[in-house]
Amino acid sequence: MAHSDFLYPENPRKRQEVNRLHQQLLDCLSDSFHATNKLIGVLNTHLGCTLASTEMKRDGTIKENCDIIIQAIMNIQNELQKVDEALKEKLEPTLYRKLQDIKERETEKIAIVQKVISVILGEATSAASAVAVKLVGSNVTTGIINKLVTVLAQIGASLLGSIGIAVLGLGIDMIFRAILGAVEKTQLQAAIKSYEKHLVEFKSASEKYHHAITEVTDIVKHQMK
Repeated sequence: MAHSDFLYPENPRKRQEVNRLHQQLLDCLSDSFHATNKLIGVLNTHLGCTLASTEMKRDGTIKENCDIIIQAIMNIQNELQKVDEALKEKLEPTLYRKLQDIKERETEKIAIVQKVISVILGEATSAASAVAVKLVGSNVTTGIINKLVTVLAQIGASLLGSIGIAVLGLGIDMIFRAILGAVEKTQLQAAIKSYEKHLVEFKSASEKYHHAITEVTDIVKHQMK
């Protein structure tokens, strides 16, 4: 037991709690990087995008890594906006409105996009149409992506933002010291509460994001059979 533990008997428990919460946050970050790269791969392959993949900055802070994902998602949204504008231009207004209608069957939406996708991309594939429907014609997917961006921005701006992620492979004591180096000792309990608060939102947003991307890749596989 460290000497400070005699003065602050709750420190060992806090060290373990901080370690657990930090690991969970990094797991969510890692999942978000992975899902984003899967989405980038789909867009590059089927919608002709040239997006660069993302990579976790191992020597960076939590905020820096949140910002990397946010920037990648903004780049994705810019590409999807171009596709959306092209669809709006090429489709009759009634057909375009059907793409935004949650009551409209997905197969019908794919058939609508298929009418003009070759003009937009230079070639027509059902997989490309399916991707466009899932990512451009779905307010649900758009909402999920926007929610993840909001949560990442909140985490980056919080007390946790300045904490480095390089402590991942270190022992509990080293993680604890690294976090104490980023926050004042008097803020340690606040840091724990911040981890807990943001993890609830981040886990939910990350899981929904991952599920949405999985749906996109699954529909692509189905269309290519």
